[in-house]
Amino acid sequence: MNQSLAKVLYVAGVTTFCTFLGCWAVLAHQENTPTQKQSTHRANTGYSDEQFIRNAAEGNMAEIKLGQLAEEKAQAPEVKNLAKRIVEDHTKAQEELKQTAQQESINLPTDVSHRDALTYDRLAKLSGGQFDREYTQEMVKDHQKDISEFKHAETSVKNPATKEYAQRELPTLQAHLEQAQHAQAHVSKEGMSKGKAGSYR
Repeated sequence: MNQSLAKVLYVAGVTTFCTFLGCWAVLAHQENTPTQKQSTHRANTGYSDEQFIRNAAEGNMAEIKLGQLAEEKAQAPEVKNLAKRIVEDHTKAQEELKQTAQQESINLPTDVSHRDALTYDRLAKLSGGQFDREYTQEMVKDHQKDISEFKHAETSVKNPATKEYAQRELPTLQAHLEQAQHAQAHVSKEGMSKGKAGSYR
């Protein structure tokens, strides 16, 4: 009798355990499946063409506007030359970007971003060596960010024309960064020299 009861309890226990295990497996599968779909979707989406194009347009407009300001206010010839080149290259890049955006039916922003507008206002209040140092610092930082975004776009955007634009502009952005770093080093050294000369007086 006790042996029969033990068998019944054993079978009941195994059945309950298997049922629980089966339910847990189903629930775990249901919980994991949406997450897998979401992560796959995010991986496939990447950096959209529209997002990249709109960001690039805002970047071009900011570089042109700040470059024009620097052409007027910069003191060091190295900074003036940097600003002139940036205005010319980004004006050309913006015209090419307009054609790409038109092909993809993407509306470009008409003005710089709020952050870039604040940067412009801040730099507009400066002059002389202080302007040169702040402007070159801004150009180094901006072009480092731009290069990172354009490299990311090379592998993420879908439209061949957008991808080609990113690849074509990268060498120009890298050249701007090198020139900005050179100008920054020059105005920083000049500022230090003047500071030392002032301390000897």
